[in-house]
Amino acid sequence: REVKMKVLVACEESQRVCTAFREKGHEAYSCDIIECSGGHPEWHILGDALEALKGGKITTMDGISHEVGKWDMLIAHPPCTHLSNVCTRSFSLRCTPPEKVCKNWESRTKAAIFFMQFALADIPKICVENPVGFMNKNFRKPEQIIHPYMFAEGINDGENYVTKATCLWLKGLPNLRTNSLPKPDLAKIFGRHPNGAPKTWEETVCGKDRSKIRSKTFPGIAKAMAEQWG
Repeated sequence: REVKMKVLVACEESQRVCTAFREKGHEAYSCDIIECSGGHPEWHILGDALEALKGGKITTMDGISHEVGKWDMLIAHPPCTHLSNVCTRSFSLRCTPPEKVCKNWESRTKAAIFFMQFALADIPKICVENPVGFMNKNFRKPEQIIHPYMFAEGINDGENYVTKATCLWLKGLPNLRTNSLPKPDLAKIFGRHPNGAPKTWEETVCGKDRSKIRSKTFPGIAKAMAEQWG
């Protein structure tokens, strides 16, 4: 018999993971400092995820209070702005003024501490996700590195058949099972730059809302988490 869990999906406004677990019958809640865009304010905690992490009595956006006690599972998506390898130039004195590098390191320190509060939370099942970056070298290697295409329904699944490396640091959870689809040919799907380099999913699809779209969990990954961990 399936055991229904109380699941906190921290730093998620899209509600993709939250909704996937709800569809499996679990009492899942998303939490973020911004309002949800997933259409279910009754499942969204608007506020500090570290406060929600404590469990007990929580209040959702519809004003209803819920007694959740202690969380059974945490899936956290801490901000990666200062932790990913993409921002490496911002920490180089060759490319960035010293005073700005100092501020960037201060921001990175705060981001790393925020990340670690999820990774070390007193919850039996934990997944913390982030791109390849600072935490890989300064915390530990992740249990798994996945791409959306590993959870696509086929090569014509345009929403999921793309590459975007995501690291999963896991506690009390097995690695996600993946499919056997070949890695997408980005140049064939999105074309090439004038210099011959293949265009990426982020460049082609995200546009002006790049940071917001990049932060959303791909549907195939959310579904796999709910089906395999739920």
